[in-house]
Amino acid sequence: MNRMTLANTPKPATIDDAHMVGRTLASAFGDDPMMRWFFPDETTRETGLGRYFTTLFTRQYGLHGVCERTGSAAAFWVSPEGADKAVPDADTIQQLVEILGDRAPVFQEAVMAAAEHGPAEPHWYLALIGADPAARGQGHGSALLRSGLAKADAAGLPVYLESSKPDNLPVYEHFGFKVVDEFALPGGGPVLWAMKRDARDA
Repeated sequence: MNRMTLANTPKPATIDDAHMVGRTLASAFGDDPMMRWFFPDETTRETGLGRYFTTLFTRQYGLHGVCERTGSAAAFWVSPEGADKAVPDADTIQQLVEILGDRAPVFQEAVMAAAEHGPAEPHWYLALIGADPAARGQGHGSALLRSGLAKADAAGLPVYLESSKPDNLPVYEHFGFKVVDEFALPGGGPVLWAMKRDARDA
């Protein structure tokens, strides 16, 4: 069991952390099937991912979500109260379209497809979580997961997420998630697994 250290203790991520958060998530998602689908060019993927995650953080989740980080990982959560606000506005969508280039239509189709499979009941949503590969196994991701799940438990609400990486499913199952849906993204995209963790007493 990983011990909590200063480096992997979750703390709120602020806009001042944008560069670190973007860089960390770009490293974390470099081998993620969905992100590789959005950014197929290996020579520009890391730069594109950095801009993508930084934009999501500074313009969307950092404003209306619950964002936390450790020294080498970050997580974006959305509570039911923030769900209506934590959708990208027109300016954010335009920035993402510019970042994604000719992959923007693929991205937009994927977002719409995932939304169709989301739960109708009030829930906490784990939008993103990732640790720098160099720090995996040091408890960063687990610490962030526990922190967010504790908030959902305190509210008496279930938690929902999607993952396109099969290796992550057992990790989430360890924390009480179960696969509730499986679907392929449009246009020959990768499979997404929708997972849910039922509400628990805090």
